[in-house]
Amino acid sequence: MKNFIKMTLATLTGLLLFGIIVTFIMGGIIGAASMLGKKQAVMPESAVLTMDMSTILLTEQTKEADPLTALQGNGMEISSLGIYDAIHAINTAAADPAVKFIYMKPDGAMGGMAQIEELRTALVHFRESGKAIVSYIENPTNAGYYLASVSDKIYMTSLDGGMNMLCGASSQMIFLKDLLDKIGVNVQLIRHGKYKSAGEMFIRNNPSKENLEQNKAMVTSIWANWAGAIAESRDLTVNEFNSMLNNLELNFPEDFVANGLADELVTREELNQKLSTLYGTASVDDVKSISLQDYASIKNPFTFDAKGKVAVIYVDGDIVDGKDVQQVAGDRFAKIISKVRKDTTIKAAVLRVNSPGGSVLASEKIKTELALLQERMPVVASYGNYAASGGYWISAGCDKIYTNATTLTGSIGVFSMIPDFSGTLEKKLHVNITSVNSNAHGDMYDMMRPLTDSEAAYMQASVEKIYDKFTGLVAEGREMPVARVDEIAQGRVWTGSEAININLADQIGTIEDAITWAAMSIDGVSSVDQVKIVAYPKPLTSLDLILQSLEGTNDQNILADTPFESVGEAFGNWNASESGKVYARMPYEYIIR
Repeated sequence: MKNFIKMTLATLTGLLLFGIIVTFIMGGIIGAASMLGKKQAVMPESAVLTMDMSTILLTEQTKEADPLTALQGNGMEISSLGIYDAIHAINTAAADPAVKFIYMKPDGAMGGMAQIEELRTALVHFRESGKAIVSYIENPTNAGYYLASVSDKIYMTSLDGGMNMLCGASSQMIFLKDLLDKIGVNVQLIRHGKYKSAGEMFIRNNPSKENLEQNKAMVTSIWANWAGAIAESRDLTVNEFNSMLNNLELNFPEDFVANGLADELVTREELNQKLSTLYGTASVDDVKSISLQDYASIKNPFTFDAKGKVAVIYVDGDIVDGKDVQQVAGDRFAKIISKVRKDTTIKAAVLRVNSPGGSVLASEKIKTELALLQERMPVVASYGNYAASGGYWISAGCDKIYTNATTLTGSIGVFSMIPDFSGTLEKKLHVNITSVNSNAHGDMYDMMRPLTDSEAAYMQASVEKIYDKFTGLVAEGREMPVARVDEIAQGRVWTGSEAININLADQIGTIEDAITWAAMSIDGVSSVDQVKIVAYPKPLTSLDLILQSLEGTNDQNILADTPFESVGEAFGNWNASESGKVYARMPYEYIIR
């Protein structure tokens, strides 16, 4: 017995020492990664604010770099920059006498459509302050040129070999029925809404008339907003600009100059001389600069004498059940919102929604807590790339809704989906399954047989009840008759500019506009500078990212950069245990570059 106790204590001591050693090693790794990825930014007395968009990933919140990625040394120096931090930095620079002008290299712009739109809005305000914006383009893209078009001067490389990808907006729909038929899979889709196309990819080999109609309308609306802004900035009509694209008139850099989309072709040396002249010095070596990322890090808003706090609650990702830390988990977010409600120093809240929806149950949990929050303070919604299905469910009752013109919203409809693999097993794999049930429908959700008519009707009744709940809460939140909501619902996805016209949103505006509205709703506040902005939830730290990498929880879309990327984003969280669950979710993640 004594030997056993000795061995046990020795083992426990060894494990404790091992844990301490591992902790020190992990701390060293994190510290080393931080040293590799970070350095303290210093603001020169006079500087050019530089924006190399190939190094900036526009996100909802600024996030720390994954330290393991930094240690891998892959040569990529891409910083995650939250859209509000980016906007605030540009607005601050407009009033900062130390910032002379902005130099932007828009090639490779990364971010969602709405985030790109909000960044461009901030650039418009910067230019209106009287300071210049100069852009230099080598490989034009839709997003890159949309940003560059706001500039006072657009220069392009005089070198051959660049590639023009400014061609207009496009999105792809994927249909898998023929493939599923070959392997014997029968997907049983129960839904309400003729436009509710989530799951349609599994039961058809081409789009329904309604699905094609709404996708065409969405892409057309998105491009109308971008093309309109571009044409106005370059003193063209939209028809003239679209004609250039339709007739493939923009093949070479000189074509951009000839058609008024660029001001001059320059070498790198000629560009440097122009930047030096604008800065007020003879040599580019005397031009001091600071990146947007670094400027944002040293110009974070901080109020010492705040008259209250404005909470910004970031609903960023799929709405899922449980407490997942990477998605909008119902239980976790309900707890976060409850915490905001109980904090007496918080006087108003912004619900920043960037979600295509997901679980109805999780959406209801979040919606319930938001209703309690609204009883204590004003709550305004700000829409990012998506605020659809479950994303719209939770936000329809907010006191005011700001949307971007390119936001995809609405999708007021629900669906449920049960695949039947019996054909695959019996006819393809020659495996026979026999179910043994205690009750008539014990194997209803096992995916080993098709639903009976009564079971399909049973599930349809659940879908119909939830659809009625959805249209009812929208009718209450937007002060519309249920019949009118049903007309514009049916699962149809709308862009933000369309949503304004049908009363699903109130006003085109950025996250900054929403924060300003929330701040001004607080008694005694006359400027957003008088409040403190607090964000919920807090972004994951370097340690969080390391632990997730080690645990294998940092999921990646294995279909990224393929034609199926949008399908992978939409259904990446779906698994067999979700069979039969009712969803309020968009059909795809729409990727328009």
